[in-house]
Amino acid sequence: MPEKRWYIAKRAPDELLSQYVDMHPITGQILYARGYHDPETARAFLAAQDVESGRFFHYARKKPIFDAVARIRMAIREKQRIVVYGDFDADGVTSTALLVTALRALGADAHPYIPHRVDEGYGVNNEALANLRKEGVQLIITVDCGIRSVAEAELWQRDFERDMIITDHHSPGADIPEALAVINPKLKTASYTEDMLAGVGVAYRLAEVLLWHAAANGSPASIKAESLLDLVAIGTVADLAPLDRAENRALVARGLKVMNENPRPGIKALLEVARVKPGAVTAETIGFQIGPRINAAGRLDSAMKAYDLLMTEDAGQARALAAELERLNIERQELTRNSVDLIRGELAREGRLNDPVIIGGSAHIRPGVVGLVAGRLTEEFYRPSVVMEYGETETRASCRSIPEFDITRALDQCADMLVRYGGHAQAAGFTVVNENLAALVGELKVLAANALDGQSLMPTLEADAEIALDKTPCALTLALLDDLEHLQPTGHRFRLPVFVSRGVVVTEEIRILKERHIKVMLKAGTPEGQVEGIGFNMIDYVPQKGECVDIAYTVGINEYQPKNAKKPTGPVISLQLLDIAPAGTRSIVYR
Repeated sequence: MPEKRWYIAKRAPDELLSQYVDMHPITGQILYARGYHDPETARAFLAAQDVESGRFFHYARKKPIFDAVARIRMAIREKQRIVVYGDFDADGVTSTALLVTALRALGADAHPYIPHRVDEGYGVNNEALANLRKEGVQLIITVDCGIRSVAEAELWQRDFERDMIITDHHSPGADIPEALAVINPKLKTASYTEDMLAGVGVAYRLAEVLLWHAAANGSPASIKAESLLDLVAIGTVADLAPLDRAENRALVARGLKVMNENPRPGIKALLEVARVKPGAVTAETIGFQIGPRINAAGRLDSAMKAYDLLMTEDAGQARALAAELERLNIERQELTRNSVDLIRGELAREGRLNDPVIIGGSAHIRPGVVGLVAGRLTEEFYRPSVVMEYGETETRASCRSIPEFDITRALDQCADMLVRYGGHAQAAGFTVVNENLAALVGELKVLAANALDGQSLMPTLEADAEIALDKTPCALTLALLDDLEHLQPTGHRFRLPVFVSRGVVVTEEIRILKERHIKVMLKAGTPEGQVEGIGFNMIDYVPQKGECVDIAYTVGINEYQPKNAKKPTGPVISLQLLDIAPAGTRSIVYR
C-alpha cells in the first residue's frame, strides 16, 4: 500500500462548541476545523449571501466594464453580429450558453463559437477569427478564455478593425491583450474584491450588469438574471472554483435552487440519465454526475452538443442529446482507465515514477483525456504530472500539480519554447513544437527538482474529526446528516466533512464490486450493529473478516432496498471510504 499521511483537526474547545446552540456539536467541530473560530462569522459564511453583487456594480461604473457594456449596447442597437467565443470544457460551455442567452434576451444577434479541442485547441485562434470576419462578425466577446490571446486580439482589433471584449478568469501573462475591454478579476488593475470566480461567474456578472442597464433604461429583457444561475452553478463547481469563497458559495447555492425548482429541459434530461432524483441536486451531483457528462462532449466529440443540450427548449431533443453525452461519458471513462495504465506502465518500466515531476506521453492517447490521466497520476503518486499527446509536428499536453509546485509559473519560465500555454497553479496545458520538446522536458524536470528539493512528497488526507465508530450510541446518525446540510454547498476547498475512525473491526467477508471497488461491513454502534463502507478503486487492499482497520470517510445515506427485503428498511447510513489501512499503519498528525 502507498504511504499516506492523515491530518486530523484538533478538537474544538467545549466553550466554543457550546455557542453553536442551533447546530450539532460535530457540525461546530467541522467549522472550527475549517478555520471558523467565531460562531457569528461561521453563520454568516453558511448563509451564503451574495455580498459581492453590489460591489461588482460599483466596479461596473469603471473601466473596463463600462466600455464593454457601452459597446455591447451599441451592437444591439445597430443589429451587429456578435459572437460569444468560449471554451470546450463545462465552464466554457456554460459561460457561452449563459451569455448568448442573455444577449438574445436583450435583442442581440448573438451566436456561439466553441473551438474544437483536437482541430483548434484551447483559446482564441487566428483561423477561427478569419472565418468569423468573413461571416460579418463585428464584435467578439470571449468567455473563459482570451487573457493570453495577445497576438489574436491584435489581429482582430488592429488588422481586422473589429472589436473584442475579453472576459476570463485564468491567470494573466506578462502582456495583457489590447482588446476594447479586458474583464478579469485577477488583473491587478481590477478593483473587484473577488478574484476566484470561474469563467462562468465573470460572464454572469457581465450579463447581470447588461440586464440591469436594460431595465434601468425602460427596455427590460425577456429573462431575469436569476434564471441563469443554474449555468453558473454547473460551471463553477465543474471548474473547481473554490467554495470557501463567499461569492462562489452564494452563486452555487442560488443556482442549485434554480436547478431543483425549475430545471431547464437539458438539465432535467441529464439528471434522468444520471438517475438523480428531481429536487435532490447538490454540488456533488454537479461534480460527479452533470459536469463529467458535459465535459465528455468536448473531450471526445464537439462541445456544441453540450451547448445545444443546455440551450434546447425541446424535451425530446434534450433526451436525445443527454443520451449521447451519456454514451460519450462511458467511453471517456474507459479511455481514461486504459491511458492511465499505459502511461503508468511506461513510467514503471523506465523507473520514473518517483521523479520530482512525472512526464509521459503517447501518440495514441486521445487529446480529450490527457488532463484526466495527468490528474489520476498526480493523485496516485503525489507528483506534478505532465501527460502529452504526440503529434507529427506539435505535441499538446495537460498538466496537473500539487500545492508545493505552481505549474503555470513553471511554464512561464519556459514560455520561449512554447507555442501557447495557460492555466492555474495546479492545472495547465501547453502546445510545443516537437523540436523543442526535449529541451522543455529537461527544463521542467530541473524546475520541479529545485522547487521540491528536500520536501516529503506524501499524499495527504485532511479530516475534520475523529469518531469512535463502534461506540454506543454512535455519533453517526440520520439527525447528524440532516444537520450537516448546513454546510452545503460543498466542493473544492470546502469539501464534504471527512471523518476518521481507528481500530474498527471488519464484520463480514469483503465483497468486490465491478472488479475495482470494495464493500466492507464494519462494527458500529448503530441500531444494526454495523455499517457499510464503499471504497472506489480500493482493490489494492482487501482486509479480512475480523481484521482491525483505520478508515477515513465521508458519510451519506443509502436508500437502496434489496429486492428480497420482506419490508422496507428505510434509509441507512453509508460510508464512502477515502482511505482504508491496517490499524496503526497510517502516519497521523493532529493540527
